Amino acid sequence: MFRVTEDDREPREVAADVYLSDLAAGERASMKFWRVEPGATLPTHRHSNEQIGYVISGTLTALVEGEEHTLEPGDSYAFPSGELHGAENRGDEPAVGIGVLSPPRRSRRRARPRTRGGRRGARRPRGRTRAGC
Repeated sequence: MFRVTEDDREPREVAADVYLSDLAAGERASMKFWRVEPGATLPTHRHSNEQIGYVISGTLTALVEGEEHTLEPGDSYAFPSGELHGAENRGDEPAVGIGVLSPPRRSRRRARPRTRGGRRGARRPRGRTRAGC
C-alpha cells in the first residue's frame, strides 16, 4: 500500500493562485488535490491524459472548447484526452477538489510511504537485498 497524508501534500502554484498537490498514484492513474483562489484562472490547455474529478467546495467555471460550465460542490466532471479546458473562480471563496489523470502524471517529487508509526519510511533499496528479494 502507498499512503499520502495531508502532511505529505506539497502544493505547487501552477498559475497565479492556482495550486495542485500530488496525492496517491498507481500504474494507470494519479490523483491530485486542487485549489483555485477567488479571481484566479487556470489558462486553457490540453493534454494527453483523460481527466475526471470532483468539486468539494466553492464554485468553478469550467472553460471547455469555448463553452462555460458551472461546477458546484458535489459535481463531478470528465475531460477526454486532448480536450481544451481551463477554469476560473468567479466566486468569493476558494474552489477545492480532487482530480484523477489517466495515464498517471507524476510530479518530480514522490512522497515516501509511511511506516506503521506514521513516520516516513526509508527509501526502498534498489536491486536485490540480502534476502534475495
